[in-house]
Amino acid sequence: MTIISMLIYAVVASFTPGPNNIMALFFSQNLGFKKAFRFSIGVGVGFLILLCLSQIFNTTLHSAFPKIEIFMKIFAFIYLMYLAYKIFMSSINGTKKGFDAKFSSVRFATILQFINPKGVIYALTVISTFVTPVYTNWITQLLLVVILAFIGFLGTLSWAALGSLFKVWIAKHELLFNIVMACLLVYVAFSIIFH
Repeated sequence: MTIISMLIYAVVASFTPGPNNIMALFFSQNLGFKKAFRFSIGVGVGFLILLCLSQIFNTTLHSAFPKIEIFMKIFAFIYLMYLAYKIFMSSINGTKKGFDAKFSSVRFATILQFINPKGVIYALTVISTFVTPVYTNWITQLLLVVILAFIGFLGTLSWAALGSLFKVWIAKHELLFNIVMACLLVYVAFSIIFH
């Protein structure tokens, strides 16, 4: 039963809107699926590292988290507002150059996981609730961490695929699409600050 609960939690957390998924959708639409796929791989790698660190340092991170949470929230808020601005300006300027393709790199996406409060909080809670207290064998724990990271990768990749599937429609309504994506990032930024 614990595995099923963990998988449900992982799917819900990974496939619902958040910074990773919104960015993957935007990259797919504006830069192509290949760059969005690259971004999704970076999300998966970063999330795997984050989950491993959470597993290894679960008790220490959990006790230290309240002390660093405010700094993570402020940094994430500023960063997400910057991304929203870049997306919004790309629609105002009518050019895709408003959003640099370097943000779709594996390295950038990997680093993004460490300032993504949704990802950090998820990693801490899923490990401390479903993995560490239930499974003591390190091989089982590692296998579960890999499965969780893969589910995160699939969640982001699915948003990238949606961007590619609806590319023609999105291109036809690019101004509206970019404004909605920017507004979603602003919403995520404010929900991080006030949550």
